[in-house]
Amino acid sequence: MLRALVAVTLAAILAPAPAGAQGSPAGTWHTINDVDGRPRGIITLRVTDGVLTGTIAGTLVQGEPPGKVCDKCTDERRGRPLMGMEILRGLRWDGDAWTGGEILDPDTGRTYRATIRLSDDGRALSLRGYIGISLLGRTQRWIRAP
Repeated sequence: MLRALVAVTLAAILAPAPAGAQGSPAGTWHTINDVDGRPRGIITLRVTDGVLTGTIAGTLVQGEPPGKVCDKCTDERRGRPLMGMEILRGLRWDGDAWTGGEILDPDTGRTYRATIRLSDDGRALSLRGYIGISLLGRTQRWIRAP
C-alpha cells in the first residue's frame, strides 16, 4: 500500500506539466476586444532566443482603412504603418507565464507592462497589460488562429 502511494506521488511530481504551462505561444492569434468582445486584429507571435515578440499581421475589423499609421505613438514607431509593427516586446518565460516585457496599444500610443498566460490546451491566451502593478490593468483574451 505504501509503495503504491509513493509510486503515485512520484508519478504526479515527475509528470510533465500541462501543454499550456510549457507550450509555446508562437503562431498567429486573433485578438478579442475586451470592451465589446469582437475580434479585432491578427497578431503573429515569435519566440527568438527565449524572447517573445508580437507583430500586427492584419485586421479583423470590416471597413478599417488600409495603411493606418501609429500617429499617437511616442517612440520610434510614431508615423509608421500598423501593419507589420512590433507591438509586443521583451517577454520571457519565468516558469509560470511570459513576463517582463511590454505591449503597445496602437489606438492610444501608450505602452504597458505585459504578462501572457497560455491556456492548458494552447488554443487561447490571456494578455494582461498594466501600469505599475498587475492589479492596475486589463486583460484581453486572444484565440489561436485556425
